[in-house]
Amino acid sequence: MGLRQMETGTETEAAVVGSITRTMAKAVEGISALAARFASDQNLSSSFVKAVELIANSGGRVVVSGVGKSGHVGRKIAATMASTGTSSYFVHPTEASHGDLGMITSDDLLILLSWSGETAELGNMLTYAKRFNVPVISVTSNSESLLARNSAVAITLPKVVEACPHGLAPTTSAMLQLAVGDALAIALLERRGFSAEDFKTFHPGGKLGSQLLLVSELAHSGEAVPLLPIGTAMSDAVIHMSTKGFGVLGIVDEKGLLTGVITDGDLRRHMSQTLLSETVDTIMSRNPRVVKSSILASAAMEFMQAQKVTVLFLVDERGAPTGILHIHDLLRAGVA
Repeated sequence: MGLRQMETGTETEAAVVGSITRTMAKAVEGISALAARFASDQNLSSSFVKAVELIANSGGRVVVSGVGKSGHVGRKIAATMASTGTSSYFVHPTEASHGDLGMITSDDLLILLSWSGETAELGNMLTYAKRFNVPVISVTSNSESLLARNSAVAITLPKVVEACPHGLAPTTSAMLQLAVGDALAIALLERRGFSAEDFKTFHPGGKLGSQLLLVSELAHSGEAVPLLPIGTAMSDAVIHMSTKGFGVLGIVDEKGLLTGVITDGDLRRHMSQTLLSETVDTIMSRNPRVVKSSILASAAMEFMQAQKVTVLFLVDERGAPTGILHIHDLLRAGVA
């Protein structure tokens, strides 16, 4: 391959640990330097605020571009923004120069990443942006660069030492660019009040999708819900409770509101020869643990674990039962 291969055994464990430790330290130093600059430099903090406002007030999409490692970071920034409610996509500068500039309209805006600010491949995009009045947000370490000088907003990063011992491989610098993208995406998310339910719309699949399910999507409703009115004889309640199979029975008052529950544990605690002649309101536990149907399934799982229960009734704003959720429903959906 033309590259020197490291001979087996020439690197000791201590050397590897030392290398990794130095790289992590450089990463921490870089992020710390950016945070310190943001806190102390009015120009930098102002450029972030202007960038967020420019994106938020844009009627089009955010087009991100960069070359090399900046390009890889740009793809991630575009993906993060798209998944958090900011319409965004990545365009490679070379492809842009061969027709993809047609994807960019005057309603859009550009985020261009270049550590030096002098990346030649971005030249055609800058020319296009100037011709059609497309705003440019640049992320660079050189405030006097061609890129920064031709941007509506220039986010100038502090110059940092790369983790690469030769100072060549973009490492710490790439992390700073990524941090800027994440900061902008989250600021935009919070500015528009993007909720967990909104997030679910863009993440319906996989483990994340299951965590973002609503309890109403997993709960049993209608005739499946074990409910009886207050005053019902326990002889009928035990049969109804056994038929439904949840190991719990909800008791509703005259207004249809959930006023108590009877569990298998309640039956054992009140077991006597007169149990079946009692009424449900003498056996039930009052102030049952309930959840609203609009909460996330992951939140319901946490609540169940904290309260040490396996079944929860869902109630509406009035307190009327709308469904029932068993922990097995959550486990089957992959919520754990």
